[in-house]
Amino acid sequence: MSKGRSHSAQQPAAAGSHGLASKIGYTFRDPTLLTLALTHKSFANEHPGEAPAHNERLEFLGDAVLDLVVSDMLFERFPDLAEGDLSKLRASLVTESTLAEVARGLELGAVIRMGRGEAATGGNAKASLLADALEAVTAAIYLDSRAERGLMAVREVIERLIGPRTDQVLEAAALFDFKTGLQEWAQKRYKEPVRYRIVFEGGPEHEKTFEAAVFLRDQELGRGRGRSKKQAEQAAARVALEGIRSSRAVKASETGVTP
Repeated sequence: MSKGRSHSAQQPAAAGSHGLASKIGYTFRDPTLLTLALTHKSFANEHPGEAPAHNERLEFLGDAVLDLVVSDMLFERFPDLAEGDLSKLRASLVTESTLAEVARGLELGAVIRMGRGEAATGGNAKASLLADALEAVTAAIYLDSRAERGLMAVREVIERLIGPRTDQVLEAAALFDFKTGLQEWAQKRYKEPVRYRIVFEGGPEHEKTFEAAVFLRDQELGRGRGRSKKQAEQAAARVALEGIRSSRAVKASETGVTP
């Protein structure tokens, strides 16, 4: 009878880990690392023969990997943000609630192996447990790929999962106003303001999507989407600023002159 319960408890991770690997966009060379990352200590306590270890050590490593990769991403993407603002932004992106939200999007709770008591109390929906499991999966990807690719493979995954949330966090934290930054650049460079136009509006009333385009003189600098006109304009300004910085970097590499 205990053998039957053990097989049932193990089944979610065995059945769902391949689907999880597809969602995160990474194929494990050593699938046992993913199984370990999805093993909660409550399962290991109840099934020591099947799970002699659990994911807490991977959580420790994953926390450090997330901090480093997210810091590197933000350092590259926002050259104008001060150290204090970069720290606030990183903290918002790797907070428990953000990581748990990402984990829910991956349906991570359905494939975590946990003990019967933890499962009975809704463990697969707990923010802390989900965030810890995502950290463990991050560490598993790093360990699986580091010999050949160092941090690159895990960075690609983190950029896909967490990168899109950066703009939302920026707007909520009011750390950087892209519209103001773009306007200041245009005034300084051309002595003219930029202007915005809503070029698309669609979706049901409670879930509308807007697309804005930003122009300088008659040239379109960028487009962006959002759930409000303001968000769409901020997104368009961000795209424009990134295009400007990219162009300046290319010119600098060609001429050897720092922009």
